[in-house]
Amino acid sequence: MSEAPILPHKEIIDGPTPKHAQLREILAEVCRTTLKPGDPLPGERLLEDFYGVSRITVRRAIGDLVAAGRLRRVRGKGTFVAPNPLVSRLHLASFSDEMGAQDVSASSRILLSGRAPAPTDVNKFFQTEESTPHIHLRRLRLGDGEPYSIDDGWYNSELAPTLLENDVYNSVYSILENDFDLPISGADQTVTAVAADEEVASLLDVTPGTPLLHIIRYSSSGDKPVEWCSSVYRTDRYRLSTRIARALEF
Repeated sequence: MSEAPILPHKEIIDGPTPKHAQLREILAEVCRTTLKPGDPLPGERLLEDFYGVSRITVRRAIGDLVAAGRLRRVRGKGTFVAPNPLVSRLHLASFSDEMGAQDVSASSRILLSGRAPAPTDVNKFFQTEESTPHIHLRRLRLGDGEPYSIDDGWYNSELAPTLLENDVYNSVYSILENDFDLPISGADQTVTAVAADEEVASLLDVTPGTPLLHIIRYSSSGDKPVEWCSSVYRTDRYRLSTRIARALEF
């Protein structure tokens, strides 16, 4: 075997566990204990030589880890350790706050911003007349430079008319609280699954048809409806976590 300092010296043998599964577990351990998100995985040829397995075995092991969200392939560059998934515990926090709490650098790319007639659902939540113009802000949300989600948000123009004059690349919730005295105090949200269309797939760097997490959030400041936001998340980079308790019986 050739030398590769980051790879554990474990023998892959014939037996009840397929060779690609043995290699997959070895590489998963390397991702957990030795490499960091963004680090390159050793090349396929090196893995073949080091563990004495075929190219098919190597590619299947790597493919399993890509499908599981542990690795990501970059055309022409190689295979890299994927970013750690952002875990949301269903508390009220902005994307920027959740990222910061997990030591991930949050940033945004603005896809659309302006004032436009709002959809029916938005006006219904804001309690405004049909087609009332509100502030529309669509952003690609990034963690350590990697795409995590797309937020398609509408903001009540009667409450925050000059919102877009601020730095909306970062936390809009902070702007609402500090500049408009509208701290987000509560929200209702629904969670479903959707398939990525071609535009969304291109923005999130996934293949069309990839399952995504879809969250619609209705956010208020006290009794004032402030934000309606539809977001889609990469499921390999974002997870929901909650604790439930048995309801009291009366």
